[in-house]
Amino acid sequence: MECQKERNVESCKCTYEGCPRKGLCCECIRHHLAKNQLPACAFSEEAEKTYDRSFEKFVEDKKK
Repeated sequence: MECQKERNVESCKCTYEGCPRKGLCCECIRHHLAKNQLPACAFSEEAEKTYDRSFEKFVEDKKK
């Protein structure tokens, strides 16, 4: 499967400037899961800006 980086970047919610995985979803997911986190695309815009990628923040965010 060919990476659709340019297409992925258009909808990427990550606001971390300089992120080397922006648009590379498979690398992003692998990176965050290895750290027991979820990627930015799992969070609301408001929650993503906190840079808290924890599962706890995800549950809190989804309860709103």
